[in-house]
Amino acid sequence: MLIEFSVSNFRSFREKQTLSMVAAPRLHKRENVFKPEPKSEKFPDLLKVAVIYGPNASGKSNLLKALEVVRLIARQTPSADSGTLLPVTPFLFDATLSNQPSEFELHFIQAGLRYQFNLAATNKRIVSEKLLVFPKGKETLLYSRQNSDAGELYNFGDLLTQSQVSTILESWKKLTPPKLLFIAQAIANSSETDNPLKDPFEWIKGSGEFLLTSMNDAMNFPHKFIQDGGFGEHIAQFLREVDVPISNVRFEQTATPKVDSYIHDIKTFFTHKTALGEAELSYENQSEGTKNLFLFWLPWQFKERLPWTKLLIVDELDSSLHPEIVARLVEKHINSAKPSQLIFSTHDTHLMDAKILRRDQFWITERDMNGATQLRSIYDFEGRESEDIEKRYYEGRYRGLPLIKRG
Repeated sequence: MLIEFSVSNFRSFREKQTLSMVAAPRLHKRENVFKPEPKSEKFPDLLKVAVIYGPNASGKSNLLKALEVVRLIARQTPSADSGTLLPVTPFLFDATLSNQPSEFELHFIQAGLRYQFNLAATNKRIVSEKLLVFPKGKETLLYSRQNSDAGELYNFGDLLTQSQVSTILESWKKLTPPKLLFIAQAIANSSETDNPLKDPFEWIKGSGEFLLTSMNDAMNFPHKFIQDGGFGEHIAQFLREVDVPISNVRFEQTATPKVDSYIHDIKTFFTHKTALGEAELSYENQSEGTKNLFLFWLPWQFKERLPWTKLLIVDELDSSLHPEIVARLVEKHINSAKPSQLIFSTHDTHLMDAKILRRDQFWITERDMNGATQLRSIYDFEGRESEDIEKRYYEGRYRGLPLIKRG
């Protein structure tokens, strides 16, 4: 589970900004939090949901992209093209930072242990990485890597040097190229079941499902997955639960002739049920909201069903969706029998007035005079738990409103 995430010198982020999923004490709506239960360590509750508001171009999307960058870098393989740039862009309005690395810091819980992972990278190389673990709450180094004029400097903690993998640490170092994480190389070249790096790497690489661009860009895979898994009725039920009157989802596989081959595609059809009867319409003839819900179902199911996917991150969850549907999805997530986390950006302030979320679950982004993103929790502003958050937001009490020139 994610505890907190920090980023600096990345896109619109200049100074270090932190998104925390640690629940504030003494607030109501206890169903919105869960106990992470790391081994032998007392730890505060974590939030199930965080929602990010702010004007256009204030950094909401960049925050979510920063979270994804760590996962993308972790998924680099040793066979990756050496000419491929890492997905890192520094804060460009400050010339002193243009050649400095972007920095990311993750605090998370995996397999009952708390970890901290620090990464600094440019688009050309990994500058530094460090992994800490906290058995019984005590900070313990697993490893660190730092690029310097003298070359790559490594430091290994006792948990590695005294484990079964200790004899191959030097080999891993030599095999790790500039654009690959040491931890990724270590896992790729290890068959040891007790490798202390295995659990944290699984979280870094695969903890989250991200919907950060137009969902139609990756349209064919969800259609094929749902068809192959026989999930047509499941997606129909999911749509009905948010008041989309779909009684059935059907698939057809087509083959379009091409020179010496065929292009295979999947056509999806939805049966709409009304008082006058039923009619079948193709996916292309659905509303944008229905299309988005259809494509949203797959990562939603991963979050609900798979043990290693417990973090869902969505940019503009309200895209083409009615505010009541967004509220219903958030409620479904909160009330799920299996605790997981949902982080999303939105312009839909209906959630502020729906009394579903707590003050510590609302976050605001805004640009400062240097064009840099500032990230704040509404909980950090003075106010009562029962106050009208939506009203105060539009009054500018929490800042983060667009400054629109009139006349």
